[in-house]
Amino acid sequence: MIIKGLQKLTLLDYPEKTACTVFTGGCNFRCPFCHNASLVTRLNSEEINEDDFFSFLKKRKNVLQGVCITGGEPTLMPDLPDFICKIKELGYLVKLDSNGYRPEILKQLVNDGLIDYIAMDIKNSESKYSLTAGVPDLNIDKIKESIDFIINSEIDYEFRTTVVKELHSPQDIEDIGLLIKNSKKYFLQSFIDSGDLINTGYSAYTKEEMQQLLEIATQKVTKNAYLRG
Repeated sequence: MIIKGLQKLTLLDYPEKTACTVFTGGCNFRCPFCHNASLVTRLNSEEINEDDFFSFLKKRKNVLQGVCITGGEPTLMPDLPDFICKIKELGYLVKLDSNGYRPEILKQLVNDGLIDYIAMDIKNSESKYSLTAGVPDLNIDKIKESIDFIINSEIDYEFRTTVVKELHSPQDIEDIGLLIKNSKKYFLQSFIDSGDLINTGYSAYTKEEMQQLLEIATQKVTKNAYLRG
């Protein structure tokens, strides 16, 4: 599989686990505030040899517990299942980050026992989903299919929304509850300008404003709502 980046140690990406994070390239969304634009648009020419990656994993078996696979959008990679199988054979837990737009792939991975944790991005309320994902003809039913599957499966999971002041209103946070009502875990993440954005002109809410949005999420989305970052 094409590996575009590797973070050798993270204490944040996989909840309660020490892990490394693998980055894939390419995405079927074009979120204008995306902080990994060079990965999404494949402008990042860096590649890590797969054999070198697995050599790294073998050496870190006494240090790391899990591997996070993120992007880009990992489910676009045709050899993702085989890649994960190799990781699992080494005894690692696997967390997958996904936008949920390929529910058939998520189902395959979960049903085959390849994934231990899923973090699915909830881009916005249904009325603003297409705008926020940067996909004019977005099929919201695919998003709903992934949400329903994840909630009703036995997989450990979280939903999360990166909150951008110009795109997310308090009403949008409330309306997200219509998509993921009473879900197990929901995180609001404040937008951060990484300097590697698809578009510019976006800003973050203040800490006080994020706390107010969290109160809305706790009341209207799930009592298990939290701030991250």
